[in-house]
Amino acid sequence: KCQEIQLRIPQLFTHYGNVHCIMTGTPKANLPVVLTFHDVGLNHKSCFDTLFNHEDMREIIRHLPVCHVEAPGQHEGAKTLYSYPSMDQLSEALPAVLKHFGLCRVIGLGVGAGAYILAKFALNHPDLVDGLVLININPSAEGLMDSVASKITGWTHTLPDTVITHLFGKDEIETNHDLIATYRHHVTATMNESNVTQFLRSYNNRTALEVERPVAGGNINARTLNHHHYIVAANSVLSAVVDCNSKLDPTKTTLLKMADCGGLPQVDQPAKVIEALKYFIQGMGYCKSLKHLSSLSPVSSASMTRLRSRTASGSSVSSMDGSRSRAHTNELQRARTHSRGTEEKRGRSHTDVSMECISNSSQITSKSTQVS
Repeated sequence: KCQEIQLRIPQLFTHYGNVHCIMTGTPKANLPVVLTFHDVGLNHKSCFDTLFNHEDMREIIRHLPVCHVEAPGQHEGAKTLYSYPSMDQLSEALPAVLKHFGLCRVIGLGVGAGAYILAKFALNHPDLVDGLVLININPSAEGLMDSVASKITGWTHTLPDTVITHLFGKDEIETNHDLIATYRHHVTATMNESNVTQFLRSYNNRTALEVERPVAGGNINARTLNHHHYIVAANSVLSAVVDCNSKLDPTKTTLLKMADCGGLPQVDQPAKVIEALKYFIQGMGYCKSLKHLSSLSPVSSASMTRLRSRTASGSSVSSMDGSRSRAHTNELQRARTHSRGTEEKRGRSHTDVSMECISNSSQITSKSTQVS
């Protein structure tokens, strides 16, 4: 029923440009709102529709309202903009969104550029954020070689090619032709390419996130994200995400590595991302009645317990392996539409999950547990 109550604000004025917002559900005084922000070349539909339209997400939506934010000029049918805000300015536009809707606290859910913007927002406005789910975040500024490569790519590639390279890994581009064609068509047919180019340029010109892992006896003025975080990493951006994890407080951070996953985990394997979301939300003390897939429960539950109890010398890392391709995922979703009963539960219970927990001190010790 929450999905029936939807408020669209085509042009919400902020000091750093007008943003497009879609508010679903009714905010409640004692619960946070899920605040989403998309990646470059996407908008809230292409980035999050697969996730939020998934049947397993309905339970979360029944409890928590959702506010989708689209960067200036990134919504469908947008007019061309002749100046564009920086990533820092985009993060500073978000307090105006919360004020407009009367929101007190949010759980941020961002992908790529959107994850960076939400992390920056949380750094500067910690009182407005309860937690963060950051997918494919890169906390670093572009190095000199990356900057040169971006410029060469801009000269030699079309914008759709550049966006596809940003969103997906090489193997996926070479093998999953239907998916790539779908997102290429999205950029060319529904997006204002001039605005996408400007958003991409802002992202490529980002500064490094000023975060530092707190260490006993270390810098007492070190800045860090003082919230619970769930960081999700696709294989194509794993090194950047692991770098981000190394800079955050290990007592409040869990890294979820999705080994058999494309460049957009929330599109490729939405059920696993939703399962992580459920445990993350419950780990913060909300929505205790949320149900879980039986095959993932022991692993995820243990992970969230570690998230809340680890000392500063450790960190929590989870790895989920799946064998489903995007096509197979879509088949399963279509099958669920026609048959939701014991057969679905039985199928889910055979999902293979592998979890790797890593404790970091002066050495790294690895364990892996296979749950089926």
